[in-house]
Amino acid sequence: MPLAVYVLGMTAFALGTSEFMLAGLLPDIASDLGVSVPEAGLLVSAFAVGMLIGAPLLAVATLWLPRRATMAGLLVVFVLGHVLGAVTDVYGVLFASRVVSALACAGFWAVGSATAISLVPADRRGRAMAVMVGGLTVANVLGVPAGAFVAQHFGWRAVLWCVAVCALLTMAGVLTLVPEGSNTTGTGPRLRAELRVYADGRVWLALVTTALVSAGIFAAFSYMAPLLTDAGGLTEAWVPGMLALFGVGSFIGITLGGRFADDHPFGTLYAGTGAVAAVLAVMALPVRGAVPLAVGVFLFGLAGFAVSPALNARVFALADGAPTLAGATNVSAFNLGNTIGPWLGGLSIDAGYGYPSVCWLGAGLSVAALGTVGVSAALSRTPTARSRSVISSPR
Repeated sequence: MPLAVYVLGMTAFALGTSEFMLAGLLPDIASDLGVSVPEAGLLVSAFAVGMLIGAPLLAVATLWLPRRATMAGLLVVFVLGHVLGAVTDVYGVLFASRVVSALACAGFWAVGSATAISLVPADRRGRAMAVMVGGLTVANVLGVPAGAFVAQHFGWRAVLWCVAVCALLTMAGVLTLVPEGSNTTGTGPRLRAELRVYADGRVWLALVTTALVSAGIFAAFSYMAPLLTDAGGLTEAWVPGMLALFGVGSFIGITLGGRFADDHPFGTLYAGTGAVAAVLAVMALPVRGAVPLAVGVFLFGLAGFAVSPALNARVFALADGAPTLAGATNVSAFNLGNTIGPWLGGLSIDAGYGYPSVCWLGAGLSVAALGTVGVSAALSRTPTARSRSVISSPR
C-alpha cells in the first residue's frame, strides 16, 4: 500500500476524533452551556449536516484544483473551526463552528477518498479505503477515549484544542508525503462524466443503504455516555474505557471488513449489518453491569465498522470512472445517517422512552438496511448487471 494512503489514514484520525468525540462529552457540554443533553446531541447532527452538504458541493468546487493544495486548505479551515469552538461560551456559535469544521472535513474526505483509490489498482480499493477509514477506528481506540479523559480533567474545550493541533500536524504530512502525481487526473476531471453515474438506480440504492447503516449506528453511539451511566448504572469513570473498547472493536471490524469487501461485498454487508441489529437489540434490554455492557460495546464497534469498506467499495464499483463526486455523495449518505440517527434518538429520549430506546431505534434502522442490501444483491444478479464490468457480483 502506498505511503500516501497511510498519510490520509493518519489525517482521518484527526477528523474522526472530532466527529466522534462528542459521544463522551455531551453531559459536560450540556452542563457548561446550560442546555439539555438532547440539545447538546444536536451538535453531533450539526457536524453531520455540514458533512452532508459539504461533501458534494466541495467535490464539485474543487474538481479542477490540485488535490494536495485543496486538502491542505481544507485542513486550515478545520483547525480554525475548532479554535472558534474552543473559545466560545455561546451554544449557537459552537453549533456554527461544528458545521464549519464539518464542511472542511467533508471536502477533505471527498478529495482524500478519490486520491486514495487513485493510488491503488481497482481490486484493492476496498483495502485502500479500509486504511483511510481505519483512521476513524484509531480515533475511536485512542482519540475519543483520550478526549473523554482530557475533558474530565481539563474540560471539554481542551479537547478541541488538542484536535486542532493534531490536524495541523497531519496537514504537514499531507504537504510533504502525498505525491504530486496524485494531485490531478492528467486529462482533467469532467463534471458531466461525474454526474452521469447518477442515472443508475443501483447507485442510489447503495447510497440509501449507506445512510440507513449509518443512522442505525449513530442513533445509539451518539448517546453512548448517558446510555452507559444513566441506563447501565456505570459511573462516568467507565466511559473512556468503554469508548476505547468500542474503538478496539472498530479497528478489528475495519480490518476484517477491508479483507473481505472487495471479494465478498454483499456477504460482508449482510453479516455486519445483521450483527449490529442483534447487538443493539440485546443492549436495549435491561442489562446492567460492566462486563455485559463491555461485551456489547465491543461487538457494536466491531460489527458497525466491518461494513464500512464494503459500503465504500460498492459505491466506487458502481461509479467507476467518476470517483470524486461518487465518493463525496457516499460521504453525504454516511452523514445523512449521522444526522437522522441522533435526531431520532433525541426525539425518542424527549418522548420519555429513555436511553435504551435509542438501541431499539438503531436495531430497527439496521434491519431496514438489510432489506436494501437484499434488493441490491438481487439486482446485481440480473443479466444487465452481469454484463457490466463495473458491477461486483455477490459471492
